[in-house]
Amino acid sequence: MQKIGLFVNLSKNNAINVANMLVKWLRENNYEVYTEVNIGNKLCIPLEFYNLEELTRKIDLAITLGGDGTLLNVARKMAPYDIPILGINLGHLGFLTEIEVFDLFSDLKQFTTGKYYIDQRMMIEAHVLRENKIMEKFLALNDVVVTKGPFARLIRLKTTVNDDYVDTFNADGLIISTPTGSTAYSLSAGGPLVNPNVELLLLTPICPHTLQNRSIIISPNDAVTVQVVAEHQEIMLTVDGQLGYRLQPYDKVVVKKSEYYTKLVRIKNRSFYDILRKKLRE
Repeated sequence: MQKIGLFVNLSKNNAINVANMLVKWLRENNYEVYTEVNIGNKLCIPLEFYNLEELTRKIDLAITLGGDGTLLNVARKMAPYDIPILGINLGHLGFLTEIEVFDLFSDLKQFTTGKYYIDQRMMIEAHVLRENKIMEKFLALNDVVVTKGPFARLIRLKTTVNDDYVDTFNADGLIISTPTGSTAYSLSAGGPLVNPNVELLLLTPICPHTLQNRSIIISPNDAVTVQVVAEHQEIMLTVDGQLGYRLQPYDKVVVKKSEYYTKLVRIKNRSFYDILRKKLRE
């Protein structure tokens, strides 16, 4: 993996300085480095920059400089091209990123000697159906969420798994997450923690009106259909907490396992439980 695409969250403190040092180090170690137009214009070191489609044809590794949000954004773009990602954390709580800034060059040295492995993470896809017509398609690493808008009223979400009726949730919303997403929004809504080596779909209602509504774990081979049973217009579909799509009454959202995987480069020999203990105590 000698051709690297650099993706930087420019809103992070010190991101540009770290990016300049990183590019210098990579070049000194015989890596070719490319980036996006908006990033290339900000760096002190001259760098070839391209649009996303051109980048995916040139690189065999993506390096993200930011936090988990930065990595999530890049993961949706890289997965269809089977390009692995190495995440460098400039944020606070990083479950997905691999390298902390203070370990940057020592960890990269390990990478250059081939001391790494690839961690494959299941992804999900969502289709929005309106009168049986597909309106939009999305890919997610963490979760797909159907949620109410700013008004303080519940929404009704009729939920089926394959052709089997599960329940009509009266709640603020419903989270359909991957095991990777179990440490994100689903966790804050009371869902269980799931080892990302396990493949499954996790349904977690948000602030349900009845105490009987709990998270449900289902097979990764099943398809979840959520229908909006409501007349008001303030209902949203959100993807990884980053993309939004306004739903209309009686729209359906169909979620299932994707054929694509996010490939994360791992350098440190840490288990999911090591990361869990450390990160949830921060």
